[in-house]
Amino acid sequence: MVYGYCRVSTKGQAKDGNSIEAQEAAVREAGAEEIYADAFTGTKKHRPQLDKLLKVIQNGDKVVVTKLDRIARSATQGIALIDMMLDKGVTVHILNMGIMDNTPTGRLIRTIMLAFAEFERDMIVERTQEGKAIAKQKDDFKEGRPRISKIKIDHALSLLDEGYSYKQVERMTGISTATLARRKRERLLEEDS
Repeated sequence: MVYGYCRVSTKGQAKDGNSIEAQEAAVREAGAEEIYADAFTGTKKHRPQLDKLLKVIQNGDKVVVTKLDRIARSATQGIALIDMMLDKGVTVHILNMGIMDNTPTGRLIRTIMLAFAEFERDMIVERTQEGKAIAKQKDDFKEGRPRISKIKIDHALSLLDEGYSYKQVERMTGISTATLARRKRERLLEEDS
């Protein structure tokens, strides 16, 4: 059996060909018959879909991934994960690198590439923290996302009241389904008070 594994850090991620849709198309083109996809940071060891995949793979199967950093963002975790699959007799195909194997050269390349992925992630975290520290020095700094205006929320809730679905309202207004549901609950609680 050929399995595909795809991962994005956030559900909205769609840059550099890393969207779930782009990854799914690439692994399907490479022969994946069944695809597991997570919207989870690569630094987490346990990801729901990856855990399911690891339970079903067996000797002779193949796992296809678009890029090495889609499996893991830390060198030690990635090496352990790939080695575990190889030890089970599972072929691991990283589309932008080739087939992973247990030769000395294969292990060296895997270690170097995973080290670069970990370094890249660490640099992103460092730059984010530096930017946040600079922003905190401003008097008008507020933590988190800006709050959506009352006018936009009222409009979105009125669309829900008119019979539009949450997904339709999300597409029309850009306000997420989770935010819409939360604001609707808040509004109901206010009315009951």
